[in-house]
Amino acid sequence: MKLSTRGRYGLRAVLDLAVHDSDEAVALSQIAERQGISMNYLEQLIPKLKKAGIVRGIRGAQGGYLLAMPVDKISIGDILRALEGDLNPVDCADVNDGEGACSNSDTCVTKYVWKRISDSINEAVDGIMLSELVEESRKLQAPVPNDSNKTKLSCGK
Repeated sequence: MKLSTRGRYGLRAVLDLAVHDSDEAVALSQIAERQGISMNYLEQLIPKLKKAGIVRGIRGAQGGYLLAMPVDKISIGDILRALEGDLNPVDCADVNDGEGACSNSDTCVTKYVWKRISDSINEAVDGIMLSELVEESRKLQAPVPNDSNKTKLSCGK
């Protein structure tokens, strides 16, 4: 399974909000600049994160975005599912809680492989809380060369 840029960039955006958490809302332009993500792309991701109750928006001149709940209550799985949908490796009724069109379900032996992979993925991402990534980020404090305002929050694109 490979996550799309929605999941990777969205996780970086939420982590940026968490790392720069204060009582003031963070403008998308600040996140875009710090993370090297286009504003247009962030504008597509934020509604999904709002709908999932992960971020909330503040309107007005001092507007922007804040986390909708404490970092220790947001799992990485919550963020990825909000952006990617389910994280199952295949479309299989036995993996997707009964949803899916497979006429071979009664005789399919490989469904056990897909179910175990799906369970492992979900257990892994649900077991990592945003607070852990914030803590790791603060330990690393890896400034990007020539720009002390940027903190590298991800090793990938």
